[in-house]
Amino acid sequence: MIRIGLGKGFGGVLCLLSMCRLSAPAEPYGLASRPPAKAYLNMPETAEGQPPKLLSQTGAFTDTRNLIPSSALIPYVINVSFWSDGAAKSRWISVPNEGTAKTISFKPSGEWSFPAGTVFAKHFEFATDESHPEQKRRLETRLLVCDRTGTVYGVTYKWRADNSDADLLATNLIEPVIVKTPVGTKTQNWFYPSRQDCRVCHTDLAGGVLGVKTRQMNCEFQFPKGIKDNQLRAWNHVGLFNPTLREEGVATFAKLAAASDTSRPLEDRARSYLDANCAQCHRPGGTVAYFDARYDTPLAQQGLLGGQVLIDENIDGARAIAPNDRWRSIVFLRMSRLEGLRMPPLAHETLDHQGIALIQQWIESLPGPRVLPPPAFAPPPGEFKQPVTVTLSETTPGATIHYTLDGSAPTKSDPAYEHPIKITEPTVLRAKAFKSGLTKSITVQAVYIIGQ
Repeated sequence: MIRIGLGKGFGGVLCLLSMCRLSAPAEPYGLASRPPAKAYLNMPETAEGQPPKLLSQTGAFTDTRNLIPSSALIPYVINVSFWSDGAAKSRWISVPNEGTAKTISFKPSGEWSFPAGTVFAKHFEFATDESHPEQKRRLETRLLVCDRTGTVYGVTYKWRADNSDADLLATNLIEPVIVKTPVGTKTQNWFYPSRQDCRVCHTDLAGGVLGVKTRQMNCEFQFPKGIKDNQLRAWNHVGLFNPTLREEGVATFAKLAAASDTSRPLEDRARSYLDANCAQCHRPGGTVAYFDARYDTPLAQQGLLGGQVLIDENIDGARAIAPNDRWRSIVFLRMSRLEGLRMPPLAHETLDHQGIALIQQWIESLPGPRVLPPPAFAPPPGEFKQPVTVTLSETTPGATIHYTLDGSAPTKSDPAYEHPIKITEPTVLRAKAFKSGLTKSITVQAVYIIGQ
C-alpha cells in the first residue's frame, strides 16, 4: 500500500482534492500571444496627412479581396452595436507592438485610452436579398486612427462592385441600394460618412473611440483559433492592459445587455441601447441637452425619467422619457422618425424597429397614469384638388375628441367631434382626446391644402 502524508481521515481526503483542483489546467486563453503591430499601419500619423487611396494599401489586410486581416489585427465584438441601418459589421484593432510595446489604459468604467498609432477597422456588409440574408454585399470599411496629437481621425473606403478593393472617399455619399423582396424590389439609401462626419460622433469628450470599453468588451468571443474566451481575459493575458487585471475581477465588471437578451432586466436592455446609440453625444459637456445616456451613470442621476427637454416639439408635458407615456417621450419620438430632428442624426436612413420596440416596452413598463393615445386622421394630411371630408378616431372607449380649425390647441371648451369634418379651404386641423381618470392625449395636427 502507498501511504500519502496528508493527515488522517476526511481531512486528508479534502487536502488531496484541494491539490487536484490547484493543479488542474486553467481554461485556455483566446489569445496565446500579442501580435507584432506597426504603429499606424500604413496610415498617416495625423489627420492632415494623406491616407492611402486604396484599402489594400493601408496595411489592414493581407488579402483585401478575401478580407483576410493582417496579423497585426485582433478581431473583437461588442455587446450592443450602434444601429447602422441593419448592416452586419466586423471589427478589428491593431495596438502598436514594435520596439516598446504600447498598452491600453484600462478603466473598469468610462472610456479607455489608446496609444498613438492604434488603428481600428470596421467593415460593413448588407443583405440585398431578403430571401437569402446570408448573401451580403460589401459596402464600406472604415479605419479610425489614434493620431500622435492625442485625438482620432476616421476615413471611409467604399468597396468596388467586384470586391477587388475599396476606394478612399473624399466626401460623404448617399447611395441607393436595391434590395430584393419576396414581392419585388425596394430601394434603401446607404450613407457613407466623410472624415468630418466621423468626428460628429467620435468626439474627444467621448474619448474618440466609442465601442471599445469595459461594458462593451466584457463578453465571450470565438477567437480565430477556435477558442472561446472572455475578451477582457484574453486581452489581459497578452499584456494589452495597464494596469494588468486580476482575472477573478472580470466577472464583477459591468456589461451592456443586448436587446434580445431576455435573461437581463428590461431596464438594463433599454439603458444599454441608449448608451450604445446616444451616449457619445448625450453626456455632461456634450450636445445641448439635459440627460446623460451613459450606462455607467445610475438611472436616478441620468435625467432620463421625467427629465426636462430643450426642444419640446410643441408637445405639452414633454419629457426625455415620460413614464408610461411614449407620446410625450422625446427620446422615443426622435428615434422613431427619419425626418426633422431624428436621432441619431447621421447614418440613419432606416428605422431600427427592434430598438424602437424595446424602448416603447420599457416606457410602458414604467409606473405612471394611463395615457390616452392621440386621435388619428383619415385621410392623412396633404394636398387635395377638391374639398375633403376628414374623420377623427380614438381607440379608447368613452374618450371624447375635441378639435379646432384655427391652429390653436384644443381644450374641453372647443367643439367635440361627433361627425366627419368637411374641409373646403387650407386648414390646420388640431385634435386632442379627453377622458375622466386618464391623462389627456397630446395635441396632434393635420394640415390640409385644398385646391392648390
